[in-house]
Order: sequence, then structure tokens, then C-alpha cells
Amino acid sequence: MMMTCSITRLLTLTLGLLLFAQAQAGQEDFGDYQVHWSVFPSTFLDPEVARANNLQRSRGIGIINISIMTEGEHGQIRPVGGQVQGQVTNDIQQVNFLAFRRIQEGDAVYFIAQYQHRPGDLMTFNITARPTGHNRDLPVRFSHTLFND
Repeated sequence: MMMTCSITRLLTLTLGLLLFAQAQAGQEDFGDYQVHWSVFPSTFLDPEVARANNLQRSRGIGIINISIMTEGEHGQIRPVGGQVQGQVTNDIQQVNFLAFRRIQEGDAVYFIAQYQHRPGDLMTFNITARPTGHNRDLPVRFSHTLFND
């Protein structure tokens, strides 16, 4: 129960954080599927939510959240399971692989990873998502800069 409540709070917090200037959200369409992402500083998380979900809060740590979505038979967008992997590269081309954790709460499925950054670094994300039962990778590339709050 505590984990479910904490994950719900994390999702709610993530959506709310998208209103802040430092948070970024986007999506890319691949026909039958969409890949949605958001990036925000780990310090935006409530300490209790971070602790409950084994996430580290630090000025030098960012969080990336990925969801794979598809259109249901009645036109509603719904999440699907799958696999997500990726890497992040900083301004001086240092590459770090992202360790995504799959989180499922009810029908919601998303993938979260943390990464280290220095304030003001332009971070380039190369993400590959593969929906369950789909034989094609869905590659997404985007950049974002985080600053200390």
C-alpha cells in the first residue's frame, strides 16, 4: 500500500513538475505507438517519495521518465509495457548508460532512470523503447539542460 501511494504521488508530482521551467516533457509519434518523456531535477521530489521509491535526491542528479503509449480501440491513449534502454551524453561527450527501472501501478507503466549532471550541462539523451510484442525499436533523441534549484 505504501509503495502504491508513493508511486501515485511520484506520478502526480512528475506531472505537476512539468509546469516548472526546468522540467521538460515531449513525445514522438511512431504510428501505432508514441514515446513520451519528461526530465526534471531529483530535488523536485518530495524526500518521502524519493525514499519510498529508492531514488536519490541531489543537486547533481536528474530524473528521466519514459512511457510507451498506444491508442486503444476507442481512441484513448493507454500505456503499454516493454523495454527501455538508453544513454546520456554531456557537453564534453562523456557517455553514461541509463539504468531504467520499470514501474507499474494499475494500468500505468513507466520507466525511470537517474543520471548525474553538472549545472548548465547540455545533456543529450538517446533512448530506445520497444513495446512488448513489437519487433521494432522506437528511437528517441532529445537534449535538455538542468540547473540547480
